[in-house]
Amino acid sequence: MESRLVPKVTSKKGESQCKVMHAVLHSPVGKIEISGCETGLHEIQLPKTNVLPNSAGEARATCEVIGSGGGGTLPAPLQQCAAWLRAYFCEPALTAALPLPAFHHPLLRQASFTGQVLWTLLREVKFGEAVSYKQLAALAGNGRAARAVGGAMRSNPIPIIIPCHRVIRSSGESGNYGGGRLLKEWLLSHERLQKAEVARRGAPAPPLNSPDTSPKTLAS
Repeated sequence: MESRLVPKVTSKKGESQCKVMHAVLHSPVGKIEISGCETGLHEIQLPKTNVLPNSAGEARATCEVIGSGGGGTLPAPLQQCAAWLRAYFCEPALTAALPLPAFHHPLLRQASFTGQVLWTLLREVKFGEAVSYKQLAALAGNGRAARAVGGAMRSNPIPIIIPCHRVIRSSGESGNYGGGRLLKEWLLSHERLQKAEVARRGAPAPPLNSPDTSPKTLAS
């Protein structure tokens, strides 16, 4: 089961020629646009909104792909991404049985500290948890690089799946977020509530991160 959760970083000859397709997921927090090709997921673009759902029931009410662009059937990485995001918002426990899509973004294939931070975040910071920028810097191998971690969070091309919303200030404040602070706080609250509900039922929390996702070639 765990092997199905390991995302791949893929590349191929002529990758600049890949046919990019787009889809829009009507999520509880607004319209999320995802893009990618047959090789892997390129980006997730979050909405900026001032209105978010007030309850879990309202959150589960809308979680569907409402449009796609590029012609033809969506490639497998986009289908997997849409399915994963739908589960994350609507039925988080199901994510344990879903594969993460392959990633096809240059930042996640480069041997850089930014890439290492993002892979470390995906691997180490689980559903319902939060870490400070300094703590994540230490996890990535350089505890003095908190500012660089902030830059890595701003560069994250695949938010939610690579959970930069779980990185907060040492003071406990949520801090900045590409989708806006309101969305970041909603995502953190969503995970806390879901984790508490799972604990109340006595079931294991959804393991939304792979145990081993970092490329072997990354350098600090």
